[in-house]
Amino acid sequence: VQLQASGGGLVQAGGSLRLSCAVSGRTLRNYRSMAWFRQAPGKEREFVSAVWGSGTTHYADSLKGRFTISRDNAKNTLYLQMNSLKPEDTAVYYCAASETIILSSVRSSSAYRSWGQGTQVTVSS
Repeated sequence: VQLQASGGGLVQAGGSLRLSCAVSGRTLRNYRSMAWFRQAPGKEREFVSAVWGSGTTHYADSLKGRFTISRDNAKNTLYLQMNSLKPEDTAVYYCAASETIILSSVRSSSAYRSWGQGTQVTVSS
C-alpha cells in the first residue's frame, strides 16, 4: 500500500492550494478514515482533518471554514482544499489512512497505520 501526497508549494498569505493523496495497492473504500496531519518545524504533528467512509468530516477547530477535505473513491484519491492560507499554516502535510480506527481516535495520529511521505506547504506573509 502506498500513499503519495502532492500539491504542496509556496503561496502568499490569502492564497489557496489543493493537496492530493493518491492511494495505490488498496481501494480507498477499504479505509474507514482518511486524514491529513501537519507538522511545522519544531512542533508536534497535529491533526488537520479527516473524512470517514460515510463521508462525515472532521476538522481541527482552528481550521474550520478554511479547509475542506474530500475523497474521490473512483480516483482513489484524498484531497485537502486549503483557502485563505496564513503563514502559520506553513508545515509538511501528511495524509494518513486507517481501516480499523474508531471514531473517538479520528484525531489521533497513532491511530493511523498508513502514511504518505508528506508535502511541504509554505505560506509567505
